[in-house]
Amino acid sequence: MNSEKKFEVFRTFFSILIAILVSFLLIFIVSKQPVEAIMALLTGPFKSKRNLANVVEAMIPLIFTGTGVCIMFSANQINLAGEGAFHLGGLVASVCALQLGLPAGLSPFVALCLSALAGALFTAIPAVLKIKTGSSVMVASLMINYLSLWFCTYILMHFICDPSVGSASAKLPEESELMTLFRGTRIHLGVIIALAVAVLGYVFLYKTKSGYELRLAGENEKFARYSGINIVKVILLSQLIGGAVAGLGGGVEMLSPIYSRFSWTSLLGYGWDAIIICTLAKKNPLKTPLAALFLAYLRTGASIMARSTDVTLEIVQITQGIIILLAVAEQFLSKTKHRLIAKEAKASLKEEEAA
Repeated sequence: MNSEKKFEVFRTFFSILIAILVSFLLIFIVSKQPVEAIMALLTGPFKSKRNLANVVEAMIPLIFTGTGVCIMFSANQINLAGEGAFHLGGLVASVCALQLGLPAGLSPFVALCLSALAGALFTAIPAVLKIKTGSSVMVASLMINYLSLWFCTYILMHFICDPSVGSASAKLPEESELMTLFRGTRIHLGVIIALAVAVLGYVFLYKTKSGYELRLAGENEKFARYSGINIVKVILLSQLIGGAVAGLGGGVEMLSPIYSRFSWTSLLGYGWDAIIICTLAKKNPLKTPLAALFLAYLRTGASIMARSTDVTLEIVQITQGIIILLAVAEQFLSKTKHRLIAKEAKASLKEEEAA
């Protein structure tokens, strides 16, 4: 590992440490029982099997959307449509489960494939607009998330709604549910699928020609263009794959034991969370499970803290904000970075002189 990579690891760790310390300080200021609150935040997830399972359950959708965003952002395309793709993937999986009537095993497979396809087509919309009209991918993708929300709500209310339970679909058949891995929990097959997606995302980005072209275009589009790389192909490929992963995540989440009906009438926020995961993982899909585990653990601990003490959940949002602020700040610890690079350069020069 070279000095620059070591520095990025150190800066990310230091950013997290500062954010947590600031959060502790705020807890001491606002709480009448700060020690109890901090202990609940840090150790609460370990206190029961149910709490530990909650961490893993919360981690699964974060891996999917985080990996999808890593792929899209690696091409320097700030596509925020992963939120809408996740939502649409959940709807498509629900409709497939309700309408196709397929047997167990085949039902979730078909539903998840179609969820991934829907997510890919959805995130391709901002990419096509960028290619054809030169519009901002970020602005276009931000806006179409609400198209996904209202479209899914319309389908829910007019086609698959169960009037006896209000704003929710009919109950999803058991044949479509993903297998539970551990008795007494809701940890399901989706965790294995998520980890596989993260590994495959890494292999694609770092071990294939297309992934290399995608990353090169993201780092220096002009150089990539002069090198003969088809930028249009790179943009489309990154958005299609990233959207497919996000849509797959929505389908997995909906077919998990956590849900029995489609009832998403508001955006769940997993697409926005993906930006945090991508920031912590440094656009490396192989690191998204660790980043997702950290965020899921923090949120589970915060939920336990909010239920057992006088500190609210908002403390986690402050922690997240500080982590992102410091992790993306180029000047944060920049002098330390320069010293590390200079030290490595001097060491290399001495080795060459000695040789």
